[in-house]
Amino acid sequence: MREYIIDYPDFNIIQPSEIEQTHKKIAPYIHRTPILTSSLLNQWLGHNIYFKAENLQKTGAFKVRGAINKILSLKESKDFSGSIVAFSSGNHSQAVAWASKQFGINSTIFLPQITSSIKYQATRSYGAKVIVTKTRQEAEKCAYTMEREGAHLVPPYDADDIIKGQGTAVYEALQDMESKPDAIFTACGGGGLLSGSYLAKELLSPSSKIFGAEPHNANDASLSYQKGKIYRFDNSPLTIADGVRTLSLSPRTFHYVKQTDGIIEASEHEICRWVQIVSHLLKILIEPASGLAMASANNWLKHQTTKQTVLIVLSGGNIAPDTSSKIWEKNYLEMPFTN
Repeated sequence: MREYIIDYPDFNIIQPSEIEQTHKKIAPYIHRTPILTSSLLNQWLGHNIYFKAENLQKTGAFKVRGAINKILSLKESKDFSGSIVAFSSGNHSQAVAWASKQFGINSTIFLPQITSSIKYQATRSYGAKVIVTKTRQEAEKCAYTMEREGAHLVPPYDADDIIKGQGTAVYEALQDMESKPDAIFTACGGGGLLSGSYLAKELLSPSSKIFGAEPHNANDASLSYQKGKIYRFDNSPLTIADGVRTLSLSPRTFHYVKQTDGIIEASEHEICRWVQIVSHLLKILIEPASGLAMASANNWLKHQTTKQTVLIVLSGGNIAPDTSSKIWEKNYLEMPFTN
């Protein structure tokens, strides 16, 4: 890992009110996903936990919110060429492919070899041209080359329209909850979901704390938050939470991440444990990045001395059979629950 020293141009600062405007724009295209709870989990933890079930979103993840918002903006622009390109480790690729299909737009998606098989197949099924690269870096490079040649890039997180779209998940949750949460947790890869969620809570519940969740094995955002400068992986980090295998935050997302209440890390076994527990208690399928958010929330809750109300964003439910097998190599459900 190294310090990120590349200069980037200035960017506009998104206002919290823009999340509300964005939600009105994309609402016809997305599901308003439910809030789920488990009385048994609340009893075990001694806190009130609410889950925003984005695993039930179109394409199985929150990413469709940002993708549809970005593509709607592109369609409205005068210089739109009618061709879209993207790079991703999975969920973003499906979202872009699906959103492109809604408007009959050609899309090309570059996926690194580490992409889960189920996300690869889903991206192809939505009609995108899929090109597999050896590394995440190569996928990014190829996408930027196509952009220079005239295609319009839909990045996974480093764009205002993407951030605003992702923020609508927490915007909905805060509207639907009976009381405002003391804390909000979202997985953090490139920072788009965390950035948008921060803006949404500033609009509807500014007193709520908000945290990013990150694996110990992929803690570039945590280091960046602590050191005040962006750190970047040279290669895709090795974590079972494939949805957060990004190389770094961007200066744009770092601007918002710095204003959150921190990044809380979780170990690989904690991620697996909470995927099992949440899936079992809520009777839903979630991917490791969703378990990561709960694992980090639990690590925070261990240090709280009063009863807390917590909102967890279950970011997705697209999980490949081989990943599921790794998660269930050890059956945590057979063990007594201890916190």
